[in-house]
Amino acid sequence: MPPSTAHNHRQRLSPAQAIERLEALYVDAIDDERRALARFVNTGVPPAPEERARFRYPELKLSWHPSGKLPVTRRAWGRLQEPGAYATSVTRPAAFRQYLMEQLRPLTEEYGAQFNVGVSEQEVPYPYVLDHPDELALGDVSAAELARYFPAPMLASVGDEVADGTWEFRKAQARPLALFDAVRVDYSLRRLVHYTGTDWRAIQPWILLTNYQRYIDQFVAWALQELAEPQSPYQRLMLPGGGTIGREDGRNAAEALVAAAPWHRFQMPGYHLLRKNGEEGITIVNIGVGPANAKNITDHLAVLRPHCWLMMGHCGGLRQTQVIGDYVLAHGYLRRDRILDDLVPPEIPIPALAEVQVALQQATACVTGEHGNALKQRLRTGTVVTYDDRNWELRWSQERRRINLSRAIAVDMESGTLAAQGYRLRVPYGTLLCVSDKPLHGEIKLPGPASTFYQRAVGEHLAIGIAALDLLRDNLGALHSRKLRSFDEPPFR
Repeated sequence: MPPSTAHNHRQRLSPAQAIERLEALYVDAIDDERRALARFVNTGVPPAPEERARFRYPELKLSWHPSGKLPVTRRAWGRLQEPGAYATSVTRPAAFRQYLMEQLRPLTEEYGAQFNVGVSEQEVPYPYVLDHPDELALGDVSAAELARYFPAPMLASVGDEVADGTWEFRKAQARPLALFDAVRVDYSLRRLVHYTGTDWRAIQPWILLTNYQRYIDQFVAWALQELAEPQSPYQRLMLPGGGTIGREDGRNAAEALVAAAPWHRFQMPGYHLLRKNGEEGITIVNIGVGPANAKNITDHLAVLRPHCWLMMGHCGGLRQTQVIGDYVLAHGYLRRDRILDDLVPPEIPIPALAEVQVALQQATACVTGEHGNALKQRLRTGTVVTYDDRNWELRWSQERRRINLSRAIAVDMESGTLAAQGYRLRVPYGTLLCVSDKPLHGEIKLPGPASTFYQRAVGEHLAIGIAALDLLRDNLGALHSRKLRSFDEPPFR
């Protein structure tokens, strides 16, 4: 049997030592479970109870008992508000090493918190110890047989109680140290591979979300230009299906790899442009249409703790003065998507984040070259209404008064959901949409004009999103706003 939790947590560790211990315990657990799986598949011999007891995630525990004056920080994360014990199970500590160090350093240096590492009570589901689903030739062994002897994914035990503020504090238990525990993270890592068609490790912390494949095409074209530019900080483009394009690939070879990428096999194909020396690059994901897709992908992206996601898509303009090709910078959302009503009720305001708003406006001015009144004519700030019904126009008589009261200037099907998810899951968010039609004023999408619009507008719109992320990258310290944190927040970002 594994040593008791009390014994495991007896040794006090520095942040670096704690992470090393997490890595060692995780590797031991995974290796033990992989060996047992291989043996069972080849010989039919299941793990003994004492062997299965080793298939557990490591646990990181923090203890804080302050005395004297408490530290003061304006930082939105990496802060302790209640004395006592905090804990979380951890998966893939080697992959999350930089993130863990960023979270632990201020807690020990500023607060004097103490860290210990042991074995948690959470078992590692057997699919999560395999890098590839077909890694083991299962033969005649069924999933039901494996579930009899090995930990299996039990979705009933995976939840967002901490993020949603529904966890219950008990004096005998530690408070949550992070928003997501190990099994929740592993669940989402596998979902990300499934939906985007790429290794989750390739996903970058600066994320563009779109609902049109044309933005993906434009992003890839821009990425290839960057890879051909010697002074560019970007070094490699990861494609759906596992393809990779590097600086060493010529233009013809790169374009052939792009054309061969099986992006159509994946529901939300993702492309990832990596920077040099481990610096943080850009990911773009075509999330498709609708609030269900928007919630789905961000539920999973959130476990990677990205710095920001921006919605870059098209919208219907609701004002007569708008022109096709104008931009809408959302500073509020009328949420008629309904998908998050139980988690973030519609009466809860979703605030605009000043840092993101300023970056998007500055990027628009920089890319378009327009300033002052000229920029105001092209870029309008206001409320976006997000529907779950693409044919909302057929209910115009019922929706007219609500839209009028909200002063909405644009309509779409994803932005309000993405903003609410950013608010709920503590990921900075923003929305810059491009007016592609005016459904209330007879200006609909026609094949000829629409094609011309797409060719002209998509490239500029995407360039604005990329420029905004560059501005935010240079202002990272202010980006993670306290607007996204609650009064009983876990210490980790």
